[in-house]
Amino acid sequence: MSLPAAIHWHDEIDSTNEAAKRIAQAGPFAPQWIAARRQSAGRGRLGRGWASPDGNLFATALLPVPGGVADALKLPFAAALAVHDLIAHYAVSSFGLGLKWPNDVRHEGRKLSGILVESGATADGNWAAVGMGVNLAHVPEGLDQPAACLAELMAGREVPSPEAALEVLAGRLAVRCEEAWRDFAITRDAWCARAEGRDSPVRARVQDELVEGLFDGLDLDGGLILRLPSGVRRTIRAGDVELVRRV
Repeated sequence: MSLPAAIHWHDEIDSTNEAAKRIAQAGPFAPQWIAARRQSAGRGRLGRGWASPDGNLFATALLPVPGGVADALKLPFAAALAVHDLIAHYAVSSFGLGLKWPNDVRHEGRKLSGILVESGATADGNWAAVGMGVNLAHVPEGLDQPAACLAELMAGREVPSPEAALEVLAGRLAVRCEEAWRDFAITRDAWCARAEGRDSPVRARVQDELVEGLFDGLDLDGGLILRLPSGVRRTIRAGDVELVRRV
């Protein structure tokens, strides 16, 4: 599979995902990247805002998804691995890097990246907007959770520009998407190998229900498997998940 090579940079935009969706919904499109130096209305998962200071990376890959919803559901995991690859490419050490379900990239529990995959269909076929915000130079202010940036992991070396970082990320996303669509077991194994807290307590909020169990891997299509205190294994497919820190 060939992912888009064309990258369209904007000095400022409302949201790279919103721009990608407008392009997809307007009619036939060429696969492409939409990137911005600043966003005025960046968004994350579950409707949360995403702060967008200069020097960080904000980009969306707009691509056709011939396999429809089944293939679109694999993209968050491919994107998380691609961002992990990007951070590991520049960081002095990968120690402390990990993935939190479904697609957060973190360093010692602090968020480095946000990923938002949105998909849809038009008369021309299925599409997906794979949005990625990566903290390169700065930790955004006013966050509701601990965060980190790549600069902290580079031991004083020069932080890559958003343009340079996107060149690396684009190559890694192409590889990771091809793997996911060819054989999702490869993606699942790679994701689990980088996951935070395997066999550790996890708390998931699924609508109004709070579920707690031990993280027991991913199922065949990426659902989070929890082993409940009763011994029953339950698969979580949507919700907010966090490791439980025992004191």
